[in-house]
Amino acid sequence: MGELTRQRHLVTAQERLRDQVANALRAALIAGELRPGSVYSAPGLAADFGVSATPVREAMLDLAREGLVEPVRNKGFRITEVSERDLDQYAEIRALIEVPVVGRVTRSATREQLEALRPDAEQIVAAAREHDLIGYLEADRRFHLTLLGLAGNERLVETVGDLRKRSRLYGLTRLDERNELLPSAEEHIELLDLMLTGDVAAAEACMARHLGHVRSLWAQARDEPVEPSRPTARKLGVR
Repeated sequence: MGELTRQRHLVTAQERLRDQVANALRAALIAGELRPGSVYSAPGLAADFGVSATPVREAMLDLAREGLVEPVRNKGFRITEVSERDLDQYAEIRALIEVPVVGRVTRSATREQLEALRPDAEQIVAAAREHDLIGYLEADRRFHLTLLGLAGNERLVETVGDLRKRSRLYGLTRLDERNELLPSAEEHIELLDLMLTGDVAAAEACMARHLGHVRSLWAQARDEPVEPSRPTARKLGVR
């Protein structure tokens, strides 16, 4: 049993390292350090992180399942490029789902269920003010998916979660530095307050406006010139 326990601990540690590397790679995508269209090798990234190639390769495969990278035979992984058409279609699908669901949840959710969303809404704003880009995106993900979860349809939540991954923002650092993410962040609190009043039409309109705002941020992020650089363990927190 001692050997089995040791092996379980080893597997758990390897999974944690893979997840840590995957999160670091996502952060590099957001910061613009990994550029769409560029190919990166697992050994090269592993050297930057100071780890073996195995957890990096496994992390890249996780990102491939999310549509963020694609394997390139005998070379590594290419960062996928998202076209304006793709982004328009993702935004349209999200609006078709999230706007009416907000109306539905406004009608059916209890005050306690809606108030439970407030910590995440406030965290989104706090992260935007503190220039915590990863914290901003994580709190935003929790808020939207938890809100949708109140409709009781797990497949709907999975669908929007997948759309969010595929439309992940690249190169947001400069927008963040200019506080251009703050207005979008504050819309989450506005939306929640409208839902608490029971005003279905106003809540739906706010969600539609918010998703349009998000789409404009996508466009700005794509237009921002970012000097490419290789990610490092120091920058991304992998130890």
